Amino acid sequence: MRFRPFTFRLSHALIATALIAGPATAKKKVPVAGPPIVMSDTFRASVQAAQAALRARDAATAQARISALMPVSDFEAYVAAGLRFELASQKLDPQAQRVALTDMFKTGSVPKTDAPKLRFAAAYLSYKVGNYDDALAQLDYAKTLGYDGVDALMLRSDIALRRNKPKDARAFVQQAIAAQKAAGKDVPVAWLDKAISMAYPAKDWAELGQLYRERLNRVENREEWRTALVNYQTAAELEPQLQLDLYRLQAANGAMASERDYQAYAQAAEKAGYYAEAKTIIESGRAAGKLTATDAATGQILKSVTPKATKEIAALPVLAKKAAASASGKDALAVADDYFSLAQYPQAVEQYRAAIAKGGVDADRANARLGVALARSGDLAAARTALAQVTGKWAAVAGFWSVWVEHKDQKAA
Repeated sequence: MRFRPFTFRLSHALIATALIAGPATAKKKVPVAGPPIVMSDTFRASVQAAQAALRARDAATAQARISALMPVSDFEAYVAAGLRFELASQKLDPQAQRVALTDMFKTGSVPKTDAPKLRFAAAYLSYKVGNYDDALAQLDYAKTLGYDGVDALMLRSDIALRRNKPKDARAFVQQAIAAQKAAGKDVPVAWLDKAISMAYPAKDWAELGQLYRERLNRVENREEWRTALVNYQTAAELEPQLQLDLYRLQAANGAMASERDYQAYAQAAEKAGYYAEAKTIIESGRAAGKLTATDAATGQILKSVTPKATKEIAALPVLAKKAAASASGKDALAVADDYFSLAQYPQAVEQYRAAIAKGGVDADRANARLGVALARSGDLAAARTALAQVTGKWAAVAGFWSVWVEHKDQKAA
């Protein structure tokens, strides 16, 4: 997690009261909630001069003014430490910031309302300088004071990573994301990226897919689709039919960006026996300028699948008639897959529904492709319903297509 630099300015009501008070008042204890304010006229004037230099970002003058301060009361010691903290913040010096915070904590003048956040600041600064034991101690202290937000969880995660405890780090990120969602807030994309990087070594493919889908709901374009789909299917080592449907989704998003993309898709379609689809994707790759007529790999595939594609299309009416007469849904599922591969989605919908009704088929596969066929036919509502029924190994594929359906629905609204 990337944190913003911590800064501290003497602007809260307690110090402001002391600085604007007249000479007579400043020498007295001003009745405010919290520690008593005791600041001499001379010290107050020196503080104002130091603050003026800090506002002008004149570090040299500010350093001289602050070094010359001679606090004689608890409150003056607190103010001097606060000025040292502000100067260190301007200098981007976390070590000096942390020392100044320690000096502030030694006084009894830290306002109770500021203490939780300052303790968290101390934790972060200790983390920055590599003192992880103190960072955790400060986080625990901040928690006892009521500071236990998601940023504390993310900091605990970073500390765990530095200590080579990836399982602990991942658990903290998961807790932070869950807390963010429970609060009705968007999860920062940087958190999703961190969780994604942790899901890979854990080989948690279900969570990896979910995280990529959440990321696509936050940042959606062709490049993001390609990254999500290619990375997911490479990591998860999906079986051919599942992988093929993700290639189809990649193409549906216009996210085929390289020669490799077209080659992989064409090879997957050929191996699955969808020859016309393989022929179509190679021709699309050539038309897009991603494949050349001299490319040996796809050239060989095209030569092989072209005559087979003609026979595949010609055989469909006979296969459909056979499927209609069959008591099992297996023949209807095979015909549905053929229609699907030819982008004849209305016919595919009819056959998938017949296959599901007759039974004897993988219902998750049938519902997943039924949902896609419905979506590609324009029936987004029915597609959403079908995809929502998918479980098991096809759930991730259905989930990615569900994101596509939602985006289509949003664009149509």
